[in-house]
Parts: sequence; C-alpha cells; structure tokens
Amino acid sequence: MTALDSAVREPARALAAAPHAHQVLSRCRSLARPALREAVERSHPWVAEMAGYSFGWCGIGGAPATGSSGKGLRQALAVLGAEAAGASGRAGVPAAVAVELVHAFSLLHDDIMDGDPVRRGRATVWKAYGTGAAVLAGDALFALAVETLARQPLPAGADAVRMLSGALGDLVRGQADDLLFADRPWTGPERVRPEAYRTMAEGKTGALLGCAAALGAVLGGASAGTAAALDRAGRHLGIAFQVVDDMLGVWGDPSVTGKPVHGDLRERKKTFPVLAALGSPAPAARRLAAVLEQGGDPAEAAELVEAAGGRAAALRETGRQVAAAESALAGAPLAAGAVRDLRALVEFAVRRDL
Repeated sequence: MTALDSAVREPARALAAAPHAHQVLSRCRSLARPALREAVERSHPWVAEMAGYSFGWCGIGGAPATGSSGKGLRQALAVLGAEAAGASGRAGVPAAVAVELVHAFSLLHDDIMDGDPVRRGRATVWKAYGTGAAVLAGDALFALAVETLARQPLPAGADAVRMLSGALGDLVRGQADDLLFADRPWTGPERVRPEAYRTMAEGKTGALLGCAAALGAVLGGASAGTAAALDRAGRHLGIAFQVVDDMLGVWGDPSVTGKPVHGDLRERKKTFPVLAALGSPAPAARRLAAVLEQGGDPAEAAELVEAAGGRAAALRETGRQVAAAESALAGAPLAAGAVRDLRALVEFAVRRDL
C-alpha cells in the first residue's frame, strides 16, 4: 500500500500528520479574513446575511455562528502566490478575497444544480433561503469578486480581472462537461474516457486553483511567465484534488468525509476510478459495466472498481498530477520559503478530506 493509499483510507491520520500545511492555511486565512468580511459587507444586507451563512459566520436570520466554510486552500494559494513573487503576503489578499468569493458563488450554484440539501452539516443556502435567493446571493458574490480586483491599481488590476474572467470561462466549461457526463453511456464509443475527465476536472476544479496562485503573483509584481507557471501548478493540483475527491466518494469513511458510504456510486457519478476501471481489460470491468447499467448494488460496484484496477489507476493519476504541479513550481524563479509552503499545500490537498 502506498503512502497516498493509506492517506485515502485514513484521511484523519493524514491530516494530523500535516502540521505545516495547517499552519500555512491558518496564517493565510487570518490574513485574508478581515478583507473578505469587508467585501461581503459591501453587499445588500440580506445578500450579506446569506453570504455569511454560506461562510459559516452566522445562522439563518443573521445570528453569529462559529461554523466553517472550509480550509481556505484557494485563499492560501493566492497569498502564497504573492509571496512566491517576492512580495508580502498582504499583496495577495485582494486575490485571496476574489477567489474565495468566486468559490463560494460556485458552491451556491452547484448545490442548486445538484439538488444537494446539506453542505458541511447545515442546510445549503437554497434550502435555507430558497432557490431564487441563493441564485441572487451567488450572483452578488461573483460581482463582488470582480469589483475587488477592479479596485486594484493598474495595470495589475486589469490583468487580474482578465485572468479571473478566463478562469471563470474554464470553470463553466468544466461544470458543463460534468453535467453532460451524466447522460453519456457507461460503455461504447460515446462513453466518457479518462482524458475527457482530465479536461473536465482541470476546468471545474483546477482553473480556480491555478488562478488563485497566479492572481496573487500578479498583484505581487510577478512576470507573466512566473504567473503562468503558478497557474499550471494549480491546474495540475486541481485534477489531483478532484481525483482524490472521487476516491473518498467511493472508499472514504463517512464519519470523516461527511458523505454517505459509496455515495458517488449510488448517484452513478462518472468518477475517475470508475472510468479507469471500465477501460480495463480485467474481467471485473465487464461485470462492473453490467452492475452500473442495471443500477445494481453500490457495494458490489465498489469492489469491482477496485478489482478492475480503478483505485490503483486513480492513485497513479494523482501521483502524476502532483509531480506535474511540482515540476511547474521547480521551473519558475520563486521565493524558496513560499515554494516550501506551496508544496505543503499540494501534499495536504491530496491527503485530506475537505
């Protein structure tokens, strides 16, 4: 069993073994949080309440709460992007705010598209406030993100807005592909292949991770080449991140992931381990296709995915994407301390439950 496989089996142990990453995340969240709150408070009071609810700052009605909006990976990448360019982390705070607002906006709309009633142990915004209200709140967060970058001095501010717009276009394309995958067959010439999955994951997840690091670098005064290297690293990290999510969706511990056991298989999602398994010559692949096409037992499907090599293929894919991310970092003139912190976040992102 590889170290990564062990981490996927026991994500809580992997998290406990990553104090450096947690320190980096905590430092970057603390740096960005005041500006993030200030940005949200510029919005309409009702919209600000829904945004605060989505971030875990308040309950329905606005009463203060101590919930969590996640680990803040994107915020941290933005702050570290500025530091990698040799600037203070504070230079990357506007980028951290912008990408966190976009991430929250995408989650609000994703929950509506997927019909998810719960996120991080609480009712999703659309369940708590209504679908129309949640759409409005997501739109407001997106507008605040663009405004945050547009306020930055020229020419970096204009470059940052263009970069965010490009990443949003990729995110939409990735989300569209993900939704369309649901209607594609499990087998045959129209089936979803791993290379199509990589393109989808790069857009849906990797585009914003890459944009976060590159935006921080641009606001920190980096060259276009340095920003592009950070963007590439984030995109590879995003694919790895999505593949690990897929593994947790099949084999993760529900008490840690917060997801039902075999949830992705029950929902018949076309995840990387399943797609890789279906392309295998192993006899288990044929049985897996039959189980999926007939809507059979998810537990049996999980066993067949592993028997057909889907788990091993997902682990190899994660390793390849992490190596590509680290190669992109190694090929750019970045501040050594920031690179060390970025590598800690890469390790964290593939050995975690988010």
